Amino acid sequence: MKNKDIDIIKNMKTVEWLKAQLLNTVANLYTTLANGEENTKENLEDTIANLILESLLLGKRLGLSYESIKSTLRDNIQLNLIEEHKIERWYGDLSILLEFIDNHKD
Repeated sequence: MKNKDIDIIKNMKTVEWLKAQLLNTVANLYTTLANGEENTKENLEDTIANLILESLLLGKRLGLSYESIKSTLRDNIQLNLIEEHKIERWYGDLSILLEFIDNHKD
């Protein structure tokens, strides 16, 4: 087998593993919310951070750059602001998130 073939197989296995990790992390999120554990805030921060991390790593393995994901995220936020998404109307979360992304460029 050639090195290129091995790299493709390795990447495919990594993609499958990351998909499984994402599902596991979503399940952990549901479990944390259902149990109402004592350390819920810390568990939620850790779980949500893992969702973001695993999503970014999966995107990278699928050929996307971190910058393009960030740019698309920014575009999606702006579109939802224009469309006056309920979350924005009710809480202003999208404006806060856009400001966070813009103020933390690198």
